[in-house]
Amino acid sequence: MIKYKTREEIEIMRQSALVVSKTLGMLASEVKPGAVPKKLDKMAEDFIREQGAVPGFLGLYDCPSTLLISTNQTVVHGLPIEKPLEDGDIVSIDCGALMNGYYGDHAYTFEVGEVAPEVKKLLKVTKECLYLGIEQMYAGKRMGDLSHAIQKHAEDHGYGVVRELVGHGIGKKMHEDPQVPNYGKQGRGKKFQEGLVLAIEPMITMGTHRVKQLSDGWTIDTVDGKPAAHFEHDVAIVDGKPEILSTYDYIYEALGITEEV
Repeated sequence: MIKYKTREEIEIMRQSALVVSKTLGMLASEVKPGAVPKKLDKMAEDFIREQGAVPGFLGLYDCPSTLLISTNQTVVHGLPIEKPLEDGDIVSIDCGALMNGYYGDHAYTFEVGEVAPEVKKLLKVTKECLYLGIEQMYAGKRMGDLSHAIQKHAEDHGYGVVRELVGHGIGKKMHEDPQVPNYGKQGRGKKFQEGLVLAIEPMITMGTHRVKQLSDGWTIDTVDGKPAAHFEHDVAIVDGKPEILSTYDYIYEALGITEEV
């Protein structure tokens, strides 16, 4: 059952989302060759607690970490390890926070040092997919409109769209109804209404859309070992149109990026 949010709840959720936004912004300047994912995870936990929130992932479904750090061919749910990041890697950092009873949850895929042009393009297109999906989140439109926009843009560039993993509703629980697929048909699915809050998260691959889960029970890799990218925002319908509760501005400021896609 979908739980629609009041204006007051959406404002509380914005604060939870901004905790995550600030955390990702803090990490942005730390993501470089030699950075140790385990250390980034500890930094994020401390930072979230300093803001009066608690890590949203830690302990959820027995998750052992504050961050999910997914490098190169890992699509999502990578656990922080001791192996340092290397020049040319890409790394999705997915983060959640719980504050005042509501969750924030979003992700950004970072470049580590000098990244190959074809991989840069994958990141660019995946981020574009996110915003094209968000543009469909108007009251009266349907889930299939959002899903189709993401799928079409990715596949128009020759990329794969992961099927097994989807976005989700968010609120007092990290994962609420409805599921938000990154593939679908226009005009199909649940109709969007005022007060809906979604975590929209395209997961796009350079090769096959097929994925596999590793023996740790968490890590999801592409079957062909090719790179994958992942971007995520929390978005609410306010006055009938999409309003992004999270922001990449803290990341852009840290990295000196002046233009959003």
